[in-house]
Formats: sequence, structure tokens, C-alpha cells
Amino acid sequence: MKYFKEEENHIICQLCRHYCKLKDGQVGICGVNKNINNQFVNLVYAHPIAINVDPIEKKPLYHFLPGSTALSFGTIGCNFKCPFCQNWDISQEKNVNEDITVPPEQMVELAIKNNAKSIAYTYSEPTIFYPYAKDVGLIAKEHGIKNIFVSNGFESPAIIEDMASWVDAANIDLKSWDKDYYKKVLKGGLDEVKDTLRLMARVGIWVEVTTLLIEGQNDSDIDLNEMAEFIANDLGVDVPWHLSAFHPDYKMLDTKRTSLDTLNRAKKIGKKHGLKYVYLGNVASDGNTYCPKCEERLIDRSGYSASENKIIDSKCPKCGEVIKGVWK
Repeated sequence: MKYFKEEENHIICQLCRHYCKLKDGQVGICGVNKNINNQFVNLVYAHPIAINVDPIEKKPLYHFLPGSTALSFGTIGCNFKCPFCQNWDISQEKNVNEDITVPPEQMVELAIKNNAKSIAYTYSEPTIFYPYAKDVGLIAKEHGIKNIFVSNGFESPAIIEDMASWVDAANIDLKSWDKDYYKKVLKGGLDEVKDTLRLMARVGIWVEVTTLLIEGQNDSDIDLNEMAEFIANDLGVDVPWHLSAFHPDYKMLDTKRTSLDTLNRAKKIGKKHGLKYVYLGNVASDGNTYCPKCEERLIDRSGYSASENKIIDSKCPKCGEVIKGVWK
């Protein structure tokens, strides 16, 4: 697909829903996509800032190849301005280190060398380096390696339709249920993220949702009930909801950590709305997957590792209940 539209005296970036209008020499909100001579140039193409081999559970994805590893990488830049960002030194950086160069073929070679079953586009917002990600992903697909987006969910609808051809799974942040907070503080949009989630589910991408809970900001019973209701009704009760504990970082160093009581309260609300799989993150808790029908323990997790997986042909071996996910 073409990543920009040409108009008189400027181009319009098509990667995310900001649709930045860029005159010659201008850079988008993300800081890494630029109009150079009326051509769209992704400044971070082949210039990753971080590469690691991670457990898939760290993304977090709990119903996607449990116990496997993902080659994870990201570039600088982001289209949001979250004050609690845990990777702010990457996401808010504007200077591209061109001394680091990893072309798509070499990135896939790294995945193969490390026996990674998937490649995760993460750390910063992968939508802003989509041209690079897609070129990596298409080669990965040829080698039987799956592709994962860990995203804030602000992709344009055109990008989501394009993702359907090569992206297998996504973990999308649902950061708040307050439209004003999304717009004024995060510099994004709640309705757009909800639309992204619906579209991804519709085109067949396996979706899991993460909410970083910050006490006093996005953890009210009203907000949590509406989030859970949205996931259950619009995405489906089989979609896992990851509730993660906030820890002080970036511009919110004076904000306290999220308590286990708050996380458990949110989990109870999720279960009340029929969500079958609600997991807690960034705390010591039971991260196992249980059959929602007979409560058989199906996946035994400790931290970020899955030591046991009893699921056979997407079913609970004890009662035959279908367990939604990507298991092989």
C-alpha cells in the first residue's frame, strides 16, 4: 500500500489517525516520518534502537504460542505523549542513530538464529515504523515466523486492513475510558482506539487488551465496568484482558504504585461482565490459564514463563471446552 496521499504543497501520512499534513521538510507528530521533496520517508527504517529475545508472555500475550519466545524490536518515536511511559527514553527521542542498521532480512535471520517463533514490533509504537515492520514481517512469514504488534491502537483503518495480510496477533492498550484524558493528556483518541480493536478482531488478527491501571485516574468502578462491557460486547468474552500495575516513571514519579487490591477489584469487574480470561500484570499473582467451564488448570505460568500447556486441539482435555487462542 502507499503510506501517504499527495495534495497540493503537502502530503498526508496514512499510518495513523493523526493524518499529519506535512509540507516539504516537515516531520509528523511521531517525529520519524518526514516529507522530503514531496515523498514520504520513514527516518527510522532499518534503524532499531532496541532488540531483545523475550518470552511471549512479556508482550503480554497469554493465548498466543505460550512458552515460546519472540524476537522483539522497536525504533525511536511515538504518536502519543503518555506521561507514564515506561519506555519514554525511546518513544520521545527524536534523534535517529543511523550507526545502528539492521535491514529486514537480517532481522529475520536474528529471529531464526534465536529460535524465535514470532517477531514482536514493540517498545515504542510500531505503527510509526510500519514500512520497516511490514518488510520484516513479510520475510518472517515466508519462514513460518508469526508477527505481533504491541500497540496503542491508533492505526489508520487502511493500515489495519493491510495488517490483516501479515500480522497474526496484537496486544492493544486501552489506556483510559475518558475521552478528554485521551485527547488532552495522551494526545490520542478513545473512539479511535475502540474502532481499531473492533477492526482488528473483524479482520482476523488475534487480539488481547492491556489496561495499565493508575489509581485515581482510570480505575473508577464506572470506567472499569464500561471497559469490561466494551470488551465483552464488541470484541468477545474470549478476548483476554491484562490489568497491569503502574509504577512511577517519566513524568509521574510522584504517583503511587497500583495496589493489588485495585487490580483484584478490576479483575472481579471483568469477570462480572463475563470475560473468561482476566490476568494481572507487574505484580506477583496467579497468571495461570484455567478452563472457564470446569476450572481445570490448562497453562501453568510463573512470572513470564509457561511451564505446562495442557490444551489439545484448542480444547480443555478434561471437559472439551473450546479455549480461544493461537496455540501452534
